[in-house]
Amino acid sequence: MSSIYFIGIGGSAMASVAVALSHMGHAVTGSDVQLYPPMSTYLDSHNIRYFNGFSAENLKGSSPDLVVVGNAISRGNPDLEYALDQHMELISMPELVSRELIGQHTSIVVAGTHGKTTTTSLAAWLLEAGGLLPGFLIGGIPENFGDGCRPSGLSEPGFFVTEGDEYDSAFFDKRSKFLLYRPDIAIINNVEFDHADIFDSLDDIKKSFRLLVNLVPSKGLLIVNADDPVAMEVAAKAFCRVETFGLTGNAEWTAADITSNAETTSFTIVRSGEAIGRVKVPLFGNYNVMNALAATATAIRAGVSFEAITRGLGSFKRPKRRMELVGDYANGVTLIEDFAHHPTAIRLTLGAIAERYADRRIVACFEPRSNTTSRNIFQRELAECFDGAAVVVLGKVNRPERYAPEERLDAALLCRELEAKGKRVFVAGGEEYPEDIVCFIEAERQPGDVIVLLSNGSFSGLKEMLVERFQKNS
Repeated sequence: MSSIYFIGIGGSAMASVAVALSHMGHAVTGSDVQLYPPMSTYLDSHNIRYFNGFSAENLKGSSPDLVVVGNAISRGNPDLEYALDQHMELISMPELVSRELIGQHTSIVVAGTHGKTTTTSLAAWLLEAGGLLPGFLIGGIPENFGDGCRPSGLSEPGFFVTEGDEYDSAFFDKRSKFLLYRPDIAIINNVEFDHADIFDSLDDIKKSFRLLVNLVPSKGLLIVNADDPVAMEVAAKAFCRVETFGLTGNAEWTAADITSNAETTSFTIVRSGEAIGRVKVPLFGNYNVMNALAATATAIRAGVSFEAITRGLGSFKRPKRRMELVGDYANGVTLIEDFAHHPTAIRLTLGAIAERYADRRIVACFEPRSNTTSRNIFQRELAECFDGAAVVVLGKVNRPERYAPEERLDAALLCRELEAKGKRVFVAGGEEYPEDIVCFIEAERQPGDVIVLLSNGSFSGLKEMLVERFQKNS
């Protein structure tokens, strides 16, 4: 076994891989800044030692055999500069996963702008329900497993399920991560413009997805969202079998008679026009029905029985920060946290929450944090994605100094556009941020409110502050 050092160990995938490799017997350590739950507590609970802050001294004392460089790490990082000066062996996280975890296993890669984490978690859990003991890498902590990454439980070739991100791999490897995972089975949920810091256009993103499609071997399988024209476009020249899933048109896999109650969504799975059985899954929104269809198609290909699939869907637990119920508090107030940060994801998430909590007022707190939403690229789309909310709280735009004023998201304009739609809007960002959001919610909340936190980051600790305040008032 070897010693491995992770620069940027606090990333969700990096931390999960670090823990998995530690369990395999490798000596693992690393460094990062501004670690926050759930990944900081996850590393602590698995006794992974890490440095808070970057410094050449970190690596001097560690002397690792291998240095894993996270894709958020760039030249000038003290740990990286020392590793380069000392000619240490560098590797990207995706290449490490391919080498150490996927190996000769059948590689299942879940790609798409939205739904990757939930669909990957579903696929892995269905294979688990079928007794296949899959390995997996998921960009979050799936509740069914408690770990974001684990090796395959089989000594002979089995299955490894990977959440395939289109983001680049490392400062020295600008390929999309999913291109290093060697897919035998690939799912493409949807394709939209995102990651404006590395992609110039939707055409750039489509190029990466076409490369992914071109990697699937002729005896492999490509599972594509038939309701997304761009996903179908990038899949058009596949050399392998293609199966489609969707809720409109003529998809091979579809759902009929979709109904939901307070706990579950039920639907009949239909394949090639033939109903194969009715299932229940404790998820909400048609987009999650789509995720379940894609995972089912994957499990069937892997040889899982429909009986096991039904059992797996019924016992599925959503990953953390995916419509996660944080708690119910005094006066019937409910707090939910979700990773949604792209306008499409925000719209779908709020729509599903509005369906789940019908006749209750929704307060949506959104943090413009990603490299795309902190710019004005989605200025118009953001004004149109909060229809499911009555009150919208706009958090501070993340690091606006990165962009010229004419390139930044205009929060004041967004506020006016949302107010014109009849929304109650609060633009946060004062000296007491995010305490100003807590004070606003305390003053404005009504019995039965559903408060939803939407961010791909920590929201400056807003969740913890709200929980503390709500508990005091209970």
